[in-house]
Amino acid sequence: MKIADPRAELERLTRQHGADYAALSRLVGRNPAYIQQFIKRGSPRNLPERERAILARYFGVDARLLGAPDDDGAMQPDGLHLVPKLAVGASAGAGAWAEGEALAGRVGFDEAWLRKLGVDPKQVSLIRVEGDSMQPVLNDGDDIMVDRAAAFRTLRDGIHVIRLDGVLMVKRLARAPGGLLSVLSDNPAYPSWPERYPTEVELVGRVVWVGRRL
Repeated sequence: MKIADPRAELERLTRQHGADYAALSRLVGRNPAYIQQFIKRGSPRNLPERERAILARYFGVDARLLGAPDDDGAMQPDGLHLVPKLAVGASAGAGAWAEGEALAGRVGFDEAWLRKLGVDPKQVSLIRVEGDSMQPVLNDGDDIMVDRAAAFRTLRDGIHVIRLDGVLMVKRLARAPGGLLSVLSDNPAYPSWPERYPTEVELVGRVVWVGRRL
């Protein structure tokens, strides 16, 4: 991997995540103008290793994007990959409108563990379950990890995040006769949805992990 301009990459990440130069400078323990001077004036010429590592972990990117040499490796310090947690909920009830995909934070997961889970670490994100129609498997307030790459593969029966009739929801999908899809609730107190043509269901990703408070 070779990045032609780490300054441009850092500026892009800053804008993408709604960060500001002064806050990033404080994050790496420098004066408020430090990051702006690096990006706009080229001073320092290269970010020191410690600061690259902090920023790479914050943004959840390969440190080489910020100028680290190739032999630094692709993994974050301590082998962690920062999975984005999105400020949206997928309804497990009657349905809830998605308000957008603003970043609520990042959660560190062992990169090797993510790969053993069968996912590309760069293709997963966390969102919140809202409602109880998927109990007992998923509860209201659970964080679920969604493999977005699954939306581009052959559908496997299982729990997925979908958009149906403009509503973001988490449901169990199963293939039905005639090429249709069954959209199912696990909680028997809730009715399942009528079978739909695959073109009516926008597949966002497959749920591969759930975390909850005890």
